[in-house]
Amino acid sequence: MSTANGRKSDVLSDHAREVIDHWVAKFPPGRQRSAVIEALRTVQHENEGYLTPELMDAVAVYLDLPKIQVYEVATFYSIFETKPVGRCHISVCTNISCHLRGSAEIVEHIEKRLGVKTGESTPDGKYFLKQEEECLAACVNAPMMMIDHVYYENLTPEKVDQILEDLE
Repeated sequence: MSTANGRKSDVLSDHAREVIDHWVAKFPPGRQRSAVIEALRTVQHENEGYLTPELMDAVAVYLDLPKIQVYEVATFYSIFETKPVGRCHISVCTNISCHLRGSAEIVEHIEKRLGVKTGESTPDGKYFLKQEEECLAACVNAPMMMIDHVYYENLTPEKVDQILEDLE
């Protein structure tokens, strides 16, 4: 089987290896580090929404990179989790535009509805209310949130309730 570096990882799924190979091919030879974000996104998704040291090590081996380079990415970007969390990741933007248009009230409403604080998962493991996000780049339609990389904009408490009901 062809791999990014000629090695096969038993930890990574066939799908993950295909995705990684696809992304490695987009960059010049020797620039496989550029595929780390997509590699981590894929393995995190396949692992109930979080990364383990074993998965991060497997990505490093597969991409022929020092493990620290993979760990740096996994711990720097807020899209990655390194501990078990709820399956649906909810992020609410709290930057100035969203804040001025009521994001604090949206966060409070979600916390009350789900019975958790930011940084916590619901007891059933369905939702994870991430730490508040500084900016999710949708200022024109503030306040906004992202659930599993899907944007929801112009939020009101009622709209949030409808979004969460539609997810059930």
